[in-house]
Amino acid sequence: MRVKNPNSWDMTFGGKTVVLGGDFRQILPVIPKGSRQDIVGASINSSYLWRSCRVFRLTKNLRLRTLQSNTEAQEIEEFAKWIANIGDGKIGDSRDGECEIKIPQEFLLTCVEDPIATIVDSTFPMFRSGNRDLKYLKDRAILALTLDIVDTVNEYMNEYNNAEGRTYLSCDSVCKSDSNVDMLADLHTPEFLNGLRCSGVPNHSLTLKVGSPVMLLRNIDHSLGLCNDNFKVG
Repeated sequence: MRVKNPNSWDMTFGGKTVVLGGDFRQILPVIPKGSRQDIVGASINSSYLWRSCRVFRLTKNLRLRTLQSNTEAQEIEEFAKWIANIGDGKIGDSRDGECEIKIPQEFLLTCVEDPIATIVDSTFPMFRSGNRDLKYLKDRAILALTLDIVDTVNEYMNEYNNAEGRTYLSCDSVCKSDSNVDMLADLHTPEFLNGLRCSGVPNHSLTLKVGSPVMLLRNIDHSLGLCNDNFKVG
């Protein structure tokens, strides 16, 4: 998207072109305690400046070019179009902001007994055979709704690694620099701190095995390549 209006923008932007990128349906403005109407009203396309914007749309999926299988590329393209149609409101009858959407059968997995096994075998069909190829693992991912599901998937996949595991425990304590350290220590016991679970923070007990894939969430050591978002198998 480009914004350029010499008649009214010179004093604000110095006659420069302003580029705004991203999908407004995914990146919405944050309005503390705001309603749905407040969030929509704060979006750039609700502003009077939107009349001076020129929109450019991407029409080619570059990720599909990396796929060697035409069948797989076609399936992913159809799924991507279906997701985009949902976002554009072309699928489902909206009623007060809510609608029922029927998922096509070809997008569903048939589960016989264990849903976790069905998802893992569909996403990583070669994992059971011991394939630990880095590129093979990086090209696939399983999205989960809750941390409990994440742990269940990790434990299930870790069972197929016959290597000896080692369990690492976190060291949780109240910061001593806090002025109310005595009171906080009584409330925030080690048992309480060890039971905390949140996104982006490892669990208190973490079991790793040689050959298990690990994705780093923090920059640990740049010299060793242990950086954020790096994917390691070892």
